[in-house]
Amino acid sequence: MSDYELVCPAGTPAALRVATEAGADAVYVGLRDETNARNFPGLNFSVKELQQGIEYAHERGTKVFLAVNTYARAGNNKVWVEAIDNAARLGVDALILADIGLLDYAANKHPDLRLHLSVQASASNPASINFYARKFGVKRVVLPRVLTVSEIKAINAQIDVESEVFAFGGMCPMAEGRCSLSSYLTGQSPNMNGVCSPASHVSYEQRGPILSTKLAGLTINNFEEHENAGYPTLCKGRFCANEKTGYLFEEPTSLNIAKILPELIAAGVTAFKIEGRQRSKAYIGQIVSSFREAVNQIESAGT
Repeated sequence: MSDYELVCPAGTPAALRVATEAGADAVYVGLRDETNARNFPGLNFSVKELQQGIEYAHERGTKVFLAVNTYARAGNNKVWVEAIDNAARLGVDALILADIGLLDYAANKHPDLRLHLSVQASASNPASINFYARKFGVKRVVLPRVLTVSEIKAINAQIDVESEVFAFGGMCPMAEGRCSLSSYLTGQSPNMNGVCSPASHVSYEQRGPILSTKLAGLTINNFEEHENAGYPTLCKGRFCANEKTGYLFEEPTSLNIAKILPELIAAGVTAFKIEGRQRSKAYIGQIVSSFREAVNQIESAGT
């Protein structure tokens, strides 16, 4: 086991096997329902598949984390409670939660179940993180992607739990855990339904040399022939404002912290999380292998 945990995505049972073989210390998965923030068609696990996946991973020394990281509906939290109970029954190595009510349920009903605080909880300062640790026994916090290395170091100096940061994937420009932009067009958001820009509302239209990406019939972005067309989410669209066209929040470049791994380790980070449960097996294998090699080289060098 590595001194620094490499936490890798597994959107399907096949991806779990690939990530495990590629060197993941832990994989994170979701059930095939709205309890997780990647509730897309064709992704995720049934309860039986989760059991099989846990057995496969554990036989190879890999941990399995279950993400139950959306917010339960008021007065109808049955599916979320069942997900927590199944996680405990099947022996997941950690449960990733955001909803404070679900944290309370898990801490009291399953006190031996290790809890991680999801990035969806938006805990980005020592006071909030220490509250979750003190109140619910949270052992690790997944920090928002918008924090700088110096901010992460300052937080780690004031908390008594492990910290996990995103290592590779999309650079979300929103305050994670508080995004509801998608719901204004589609009625669904990642926080409540597990989907940002659901595929059923996405379309592409070719207009001569221009490819338009649309969400619920509204144009989100226009791409010229030399540009790669991104998936249409409202926060990453280009819009006209003050006679200028551009990204209103920030350019949605991909996140890759490979070059600053030593700095993050020095800042006290425990685990590095690769994003991409909706990605292909080839992507999983390549990215996990690359980061496994990078982490191993740092450890060999005694960083």
